[in-house]
Amino acid sequence: MKQLHIAHIHRSLGAKLIEFAGWEMPLSYTSLAEEHTAVREAAGLFDVSHMGEFKVSGREALGFLQMVTTNDVSKLEILGSQYSTVTNEQGGTRDDILVYRLAENDYLVVCNAANVEKIGNWFTQKNKFDVEIKDITMTTTLFALQGPKAIPTLQKLTDFDLAKIKRFKASWVNVAGTEALISRTGYTGEDGLEVFLLDEPQANPKRAERLWKAILEAGKEYGVKPCGLGARDTLRLEAGLCLYGNDLTEEISPLEARIEFAVKLDKGDFVGRAALLEQKKSGLKKIRIGLRMLEPGIPRQGYGIFRNGEKIGWVSSGTFSPLLKIGIAMGYVLPEVKVGDTLGVEIHGRKRKAEVVDWPFYNPEQYGFKRK
Repeated sequence: MKQLHIAHIHRSLGAKLIEFAGWEMPLSYTSLAEEHTAVREAAGLFDVSHMGEFKVSGREALGFLQMVTTNDVSKLEILGSQYSTVTNEQGGTRDDILVYRLAENDYLVVCNAANVEKIGNWFTQKNKFDVEIKDITMTTTLFALQGPKAIPTLQKLTDFDLAKIKRFKASWVNVAGTEALISRTGYTGEDGLEVFLLDEPQANPKRAERLWKAILEAGKEYGVKPCGLGARDTLRLEAGLCLYGNDLTEEISPLEARIEFAVKLDKGDFVGRAALLEQKKSGLKKIRIGLRMLEPGIPRQGYGIFRNGEKIGWVSSGTFSPLLKIGIAMGYVLPEVKVGDTLGVEIHGRKRKAEVVDWPFYNPEQYGFKRK
């Protein structure tokens, strides 16, 4: 298994380690519920250095990215970022990604850990442009500090006014004595920051170790905790965010996933555009929905979704929500299903009632949730 640059630190913190996408990753340090709550109330620090990173540079970098991604890269200002997808010729999703514009002709593409080889090969195959594509995954460290106390925590470690970094923007910042690219994005439904140590020549673990320890020390007064993949999954699901391999696949288009904001069909040609235009014209065969259980039971990936005894779809992601104390899920069903409908989810052979809802699933005030 591939090792995170500060794997020894995670072991010293008592992390429960699992294999994920070929990496040894922390699943949790204490408990999923405790780490999940820390992010909602204060902040949590995630080591997500398993994510893939590609530098795309050269005179035709913009043209290349316009062809292989669905969003409009031409709209990016320098140090701006956007959520996007990479689609196949049939309009199915090869991956969902973030694209950063670092300089005039230099871009950073962040993809899912499980898709690094696939996306690297796809980019190489489609590269008919004057562009250099460099995989810097193994020499990059990425920490995600997520939660309402994320900015106050990191602010202790820099003279730069972090509040100046707006959503989906980034800045080069000297933090805890080291230069980092800090962006205001995340995968939890909370405000937060992602901290890149980009393309270290020798993946210097000492630099990453100092930064990790400094962030946890700065966040002590707020209750900031190290968090693992378990909480990352329940947090993103409460927020209604897609997980590749579950809610997005080669057989699911971004239109069916209802992330059409990441698809700009009027920007010009790109891989999959014709298929997506046909989907809009002829109508979608399935759509992603949210489900909130009305009866006891935890919906899981692959469970059937029923209406009047007829199977009309499947659960793509499901869990027990630590915040709401109920089962929640996302899934794919026939497009005529509407918010407010009552459907059945087959759990252990019994169809249990669930209400179709939109996301995010949580409303802090509705559920008596108070941020510190």
